Order: sequence, then structure tokens, then C-alpha cells
Amino acid sequence: MDESTKSSLKAIPLCKTKAGPRDGDLWMESFQEEYEAIIAAVQNNKTSDRDWFKLEANERGTKWFGKCWYFHNMVKYEFDVEFDIPITYPVTAPEIALPELDGKTAKMYRGGKICLSEHFKPLWARNTPKFGIAHAFALGLGPWMAVEIPDLIEKGIIQPKA
Repeated sequence: MDESTKSSLKAIPLCKTKAGPRDGDLWMESFQEEYEAIIAAVQNNKTSDRDWFKLEANERGTKWFGKCWYFHNMVKYEFDVEFDIPITYPVTAPEIALPELDGKTAKMYRGGKICLSEHFKPLWARNTPKFGIAHAFALGLGPWMAVEIPDLIEKGIIQPKA
């Protein structure tokens, strides 16, 4: 892991509450921690001029949605991002999806869920329950986009939105 990644990762608060959607009030405490970590990550990204996603959740914190973007050759490529919190969260990481890229790369599952199994999931398992959604974006979606989006652009598979 490079120093820049380590530095931005250290700026994301770790989660303290081990709770999932079935855990009632304990989940709501965990949900609050998730939002605080995401806010810290977004603020850190903006401060370092690396802002690349916006997220929000439904009232119960079980469905998340927003936008993520990637700049390639000074052109912005923006995508919808969505995921549900698994019932077994935080033991199981969320499956992050970019639905409009469904079927456009081999490193994706049905529904536009990005493939994180080989690199990210072992890291998540070692750091449960300290890692949360912000960590999944920083260590999962971000690196995935850095590899896949330029490749899809160069192959002419995706185009910038007008």
C-alpha cells in the first residue's frame, strides 16, 4: 500500500460498534458511526483535491446510493453507485454496484456489482468490525475504478456523459 493510500486511510475513523441491520438500536449507533466516517473521508478527499464520491442512505441505513466519478485525461466520467447492507454486516462487506457498467467488464458480477473478492475481502475480514463503508470505498471501489475505468475508456466501451 502506497503512502498516499495509508495517509488517507488513517484519516477515516474506525468503526467501534459491531452491529448489522438486525441489531435494532445498536445498528442505529453503527449507522451513525458509518456516516461520521464517510463525512470524514469526503472532507479529507476534498481537502486533498481528490473528491470522487457522494453517498446517502435510506432512513434505516440499509440501502445506500449516490454518485462516484473518475477523471481520465481531464474528462469526468460519472456513475451511479448503490449497495445494500448485508444482513450479516459487518462480517460481510457490502457488494458495491455501478449498474450502468453491468456486463462491460469481466471484473463485475450480475447487476453491476464490482469484483472485490481476491484483494479486498480478505482485508475486510481481517479488519471486521473496524472497517466500514468509507473503508470499502477507499480500499475497494477506488482502486477498482482506477484500474477498470481507464481500460473501459481506452477500449471505447464507455463515453463521458454530455
